[in-house]
Amino acid sequence: MTGTPDTALIAGTGLLPALLAKARPDLLICELEGFPSAVPGATPERFRVERLVPFLDGLVARGIETVVFAGAMQRPKLEPEFFDPQTASLVPRLLGAMQAGDDETLRAVIELFEEWGLRVVGAHEIASDLVPEAGILCGDVTEADRRDQARAAEIVAALGSVDVGQGAVVAQGLCLAVESLPGTDAMLAFAADHQGLRPDPKGAGGVFYKAPKPGQDRRIDLPAIGPQTVANAAKAGLSGIAWEAGGVMLLDREATVAAAQEAGLFLWACAP
Repeated sequence: MTGTPDTALIAGTGLLPALLAKARPDLLICELEGFPSAVPGATPERFRVERLVPFLDGLVARGIETVVFAGAMQRPKLEPEFFDPQTASLVPRLLGAMQAGDDETLRAVIELFEEWGLRVVGAHEIASDLVPEAGILCGDVTEADRRDQARAAEIVAALGSVDVGQGAVVAQGLCLAVESLPGTDAMLAFAADHQGLRPDPKGAGGVFYKAPKPGQDRRIDLPAIGPQTVANAAKAGLSGIAWEAGGVMLLDREATVAAAQEAGLFLWACAP
């Protein structure tokens, strides 16, 4: 596509922003200052949270109508001296949402963008092939794996209901690790360091399961799995990775499936 962009990509770190930019070369790439996205060939528009209102005004002035958020972002440290008066007036609203958890923070961000007349869409709406349908993409799933997946799904639903995380590792019916603020990589590293907790060393290796939080707004922070997830799951000695079909993005599908096959792991999109 060519011409003036009408969609802005608020890009974080990881593979997803680059995949979206490849699917839609006309996107206006925007980055939170201090958190570069490394989208190949991009000259991003950078912004600060302390000057969010001027940034939103600038998007509207450029003719942007739609916004998509993609990639990992950390909460930045706010610097009071950088606030403009209009953005400063939003601080109590933003801080209240941040104290209520990630979901409330994301909802507050979406609401702000919508108040400027910008339509927020999910990454899967830009590149629909990122979200696999239900089925086993590779490997063999045993009955023991199915039991571990079912237990992990229960745990993830419980965690999500209190806005904690989107993933859990279960082996032989026992929860080895859950996802919290440090993220998926940290959770799988913890599971790798505690492999000896499995009751039967020769039994089922365990399953990493991932799903959106109950009631989550799927336009932002949709869970994702990629080649690095497979590598980390293999280090943890797991049998495979499962996720809620339609609710998790598979980044770089070809490379992810190939990595899983090489590691002897299954990849399973489970019907919700």
